[in-house]
Parts: sequence; C-alpha cells; structure tokens
Amino acid sequence: MSVVQFENYRQNPSPWVAPQLAVIVPSYNERDNVALLYEKVGAALSGVPFEFIVVDDNSPDGTSEVVRGMAQHHPNVRGIRRIGRRGLSSAVIEGIMASSAPYFAVIDADLQHDEAILPQMLAKAMAGDDIVVGTRYSGDGSAGQGLSRAREAGSRFATRLSSLLTGQSLSDPMSGFFLMRREIFDQVVQTLSEDGFKILLDIIVSAGRFHALNGKALKIGEVPYTFRPRHAGESKMSPIIVVQFLGLLVSKLTRGLLPTSFLLFGLVGGLGVIVHMGTLWITHERLGFNFFWAQTAAVIVAMTFNFMLNNELTYASKKLRAGATSPAC
Repeated sequence: MSVVQFENYRQNPSPWVAPQLAVIVPSYNERDNVALLYEKVGAALSGVPFEFIVVDDNSPDGTSEVVRGMAQHHPNVRGIRRIGRRGLSSAVIEGIMASSAPYFAVIDADLQHDEAILPQMLAKAMAGDDIVVGTRYSGDGSAGQGLSRAREAGSRFATRLSSLLTGQSLSDPMSGFFLMRREIFDQVVQTLSEDGFKILLDIIVSAGRFHALNGKALKIGEVPYTFRPRHAGESKMSPIIVVQFLGLLVSKLTRGLLPTSFLLFGLVGGLGVIVHMGTLWITHERLGFNFFWAQTAAVIVAMTFNFMLNNELTYASKKLRAGATSPAC
C-alpha cells in the first residue's frame, strides 16, 4: 500500500463486517492453487462475509509468500505459517481456532472440491444441521476423474469401515470437504487427534458421542458434488496416511484408551524386532560374525530403522529433516 493509498484509507475507511463463515485451507506446496481457489470461493460466496484462512506447513515452494501477497490486496485473507509442525488435522484445528466466525468450512487447496456448493452447505447449517458434508457418493455426487480406480476402491472401503465406527449411514465420512457450526467444534476440540488426514471422521465420532451423552442426536447433512482432478502440484496420499487412518480407527474404537501415537509407536517397535532378528541372523549365520559383533550390528540397524520410521510415521507432525537447524536455547 502506497502512502497515498494509506491516506485515502485513513480518511475513508471501509466499514468492517464480521465474517459469517471462515474458509479453512490446509496447505503444503500449493503455491499454484491458492490464489485461484480464493477467486473461486469469492465468486461462490458473493454477498456472504467470509474470511479465507490458509494454514501452511512451511511449504518449500513459497505458498506462504503467495498468501502474504494475497493478504496485501484482500483484507479477508489470512495466512498462518507453521514452523516445525505438520499434518492436515492439526492444521485444520489451528485454522479454526484462529477464527471467531460462527461457521467454518474446510476445503482442500488443490481445487478438487467444488466450492460452488458452499452456499448450499452454509444454508443447511444455518437451517439446523450440525455438520454438512460435501459427498462424492450420494445423489448426483461422483468421484469423477479426481480419483484413480484403485484410490476410489480404497476410499469406498474406508467409508464402510468408518460407518461401523460412526454408527450412522453416511455416504462419505472420509470427505475432506465439510462445513459446520463452530459451537459444535468447540464442544469436542479437546478430544480430537492431531495425527493423520481424516479429521472429519474424528469430529463426527467425537461430536456424536458428546451429543449422545446429552440425550441428543448429531444432525449431519450432505450436499453432493463431483470430485475434480487436482489443478496443480502432487497428491499427498501415501501408505503412511493409510496407516495413520487405521490407527485413528483403533483409537476411536477404544475411546482414546489406545491413542494413535501409541499404536504407531508399537507398530514400529514390532517391525524393529523383526529387523533386529533378521540382521542378527544374517551377520551371525551368513557373514560369520561372532555373537558380540553380530548383536552390535543388529542393535545399530534396528535402532536406525526405528528412528527413521518413527520420524516418518509416529512423529510425522514434528518430523526432523536433514540440514534443519534447531532454535537456540
């Protein structure tokens, strides 16, 4: 903003309007998508006061810098750059907690979700639904060209598993596209897991149990849409995300008695035992090391394996990277 622009704004400030809706956009390496997404969301929500909050996990591609530039021109754009922590679920939680809007929506930055249905989702929430889910598997909804056959089959299988956990006949509990009332979120935020990528499932289970304890039913609405191909960048789906999802299922089934991190840590430990024994057998039986040196090699290999896998899986949100420097004490 130039000096002249600043003086004009100071003399004729625009009236501030409190946002009715916060659009939460978790991001990692989405530099080429966020500006276009904002334009599309703005067009869809014409007449609705909203804020656009991008929670970026310190993307190396400069996503945060793009968002900062957008905020210079659009007062309803906010950027949260997270240093030293990662993960979609924790990013969503942090973005929601940074807003005071009575409603919020979560949408991916890759333009696969159809932002045009946001007004319909908001209308259903304002009419009384606690959570409104953008669904690919009901009504006119479709996975379109956004998923490969293998990923669509995996998504549908995960949906069936999730339905057993939620106790509700939801068509797409694995959706990452949803809108809900902030007060419902505040009731359960303390019980949510920060691990993994499927926060909607976590919210539905936690909110459903909270409502049941108070003799109420959780009202969930659905709005169908067609899942689109990613606009730019690469998908974040990986085997690690699948393992984290299974850990979340077990954690929720045990009502948090076995937290996701404990399950993942135990899995890594079990695999470490196999690696240890395999290394011991190879070095002692095949390479002819005496037992002391074979055991020493097995311990070093297993410790290294456990550290690397825990860094990638159990503590992915605090993942250490080669060349990263720690803050001074």
